Amino acid sequence: MNKAKKKELIGKGSELEPTVHIGKEGLTDGVVEEVRAQVKRARLVKVRVLPNAALPADEVAAELAERSGSVVVDVRGFTVLLCDTRSAR
Repeated sequence: MNKAKKKELIGKGSELEPTVHIGKEGLTDGVVEEVRAQVKRARLVKVRVLPNAALPADEVAAELAERSGSVVVDVRGFTVLLCDTRSAR
């Protein structure tokens, strides 16, 4: 993903509210399936990692992207921005 595309996606993501929250149970299969469905539908999804989650946000982002077939656009604090592979081109 080039810088211009990443900047564009971050700009779009700043207007979104988190639609998935990851808490103390971590990355369950249900959470992964929900993210997969939302990425397929909306192409850009914001995920909030709650402070009581078992893993740090950057590790959650990497694992969630791998398991859901998406791409990590940005990780800031407890917020992860994911997009589908077509949008990352």
